[in-house]
Amino acid sequence: MPSVKIARKSTDTDMTPFVDIAFLILTFFIMATKFKPPDVVEIKTPGSVLSQKLPQDNAVMISFDSSSRVFFTILSEKDPQKFTDIINEINTGQNLGLTQSEIANFRNYYMVGVPLSGLKQLLARDAKVAEKERQPGIPVLDSTNNQLVWWVRAAKNAFAGEKLNYLIKGDANSKYPAFEAIIVALKKNEEYKYNLITTKDGGEVSLYETNKSNNK
Repeated sequence: MPSVKIARKSTDTDMTPFVDIAFLILTFFIMATKFKPPDVVEIKTPGSVLSQKLPQDNAVMISFDSSSRVFFTILSEKDPQKFTDIINEINTGQNLGLTQSEIANFRNYYMVGVPLSGLKQLLARDAKVAEKERQPGIPVLDSTNNQLVWWVRAAKNAFAGEKLNYLIKGDANSKYPAFEAIIVALKKNEEYKYNLITTKDGGEVSLYETNKSNNK
């Protein structure tokens, strides 16, 4: 009786579909991930044990380094029009004479830290190049010319009717007068509640909420 030969099947597996799926997943994460822009200055925030996370939208961040240089940042992912509203109010209120291209360029800056007199010159330049150079900071230490007041007012008006978080990020080695001037700018706009950005153990950024409404 003749023996029956069983056909041998190849043990090789076609990996092409798996590779395609892997690349699709990789492409999705690359397109969906938003990286945090680099800070203009290095700021070493003080430590904290609080675990509240940093908001990414409807927030204004005021930063100051160990040299008392103050910077202004808008966090508004959902409504880019807020950038235009803020810079338009600054332009009109201070008669800066900004062009439409300079107004549009404001959105490309993560942090702004120049006097109002130098804002037009800053916005006329490429943001990626200008932010790598040292900015002098927004003048705040002169009580008669605390220019941060104008920035806070413009942001408050742009976010009118919406909850706006005020974040203060200061260097652990900074001096008190800069912090005091920032608080004064908020108070002049009748804003008494703000969050201090701190660093938890391990380098995680967190918030410390402060309410000064009873200390007007």
